[in-house]
Amino acid sequence: MEQDYVVDIENLTIRFNLASEKINDLKEYFIKLIRRELMFQEFLALQDINLKVKRGESWGLIGVNGSGKSTLLKSTCGILKPYKGSIRINGSIAPLIELGAGFDYNMTARENIFLNGTVLGHTRKFMQEHFEEIVDFAELHQFLDVPIKNFSSGMQARLGFAIATMVRPDILVVDEILSVGDYQFQQKCYGRMREMLDGGTTLLYVSHDINSVRELCDHAIWLEHGRVRRSGLVDEVCDEYMQVNR
Repeated sequence: MEQDYVVDIENLTIRFNLASEKINDLKEYFIKLIRRELMFQEFLALQDINLKVKRGESWGLIGVNGSGKSTLLKSTCGILKPYKGSIRINGSIAPLIELGAGFDYNMTARENIFLNGTVLGHTRKFMQEHFEEIVDFAELHQFLDVPIKNFSSGMQARLGFAIATMVRPDILVVDEILSVGDYQFQQKCYGRMREMLDGGTTLLYVSHDINSVRELCDHAIWLEHGRVRRSGLVDEVCDEYMQVNR
């Protein structure tokens, strides 16, 4: 990979096997699975995706539901493996791609801060040093000893974002997670992302809010039915996307 590229995706194809028949319950599914009676149909969620992202660039991923945006982010983070093609990453990634990912819902917020830190590769000592910073940003002081299962989706998003952005990663990956928060906290998160971009962090950002994509990103890639419809400068791509999807 050339030194300037932190993300280099070439001819990426992601394949899923979908059950081609309706299964009424879990027991029936496992019986058919053991008997090898399940019928699957191949589904290509992404096809021949090419994307090169330079260090410090911010890319918005746009497209209607089911177009492949989240699948592309999960592939970039290593959650999904390519069926064909390659993904090369040069740097550390902080993923915010699924609400509650890395949390144990039966544990308190305090406990989950340390658990999530471990998932991200941080030591307990490191998390202790940054504990107050995380809590201050998330504004959840009075809920530290409440189990995460009692948190609203917005509160979970606050905590997850505060932990993931505590240390400036090389690549920040954000998938719609901020859509569940209140407006004031969303603006606070956008402010932190701008600070990270100014500091050289690369951003991969999925949102149905085209205005936020324009505001945060300098480039965009438009996915349609698992393929790239267009990529390039953010305003050019977003303008065409809005014309087609009025």
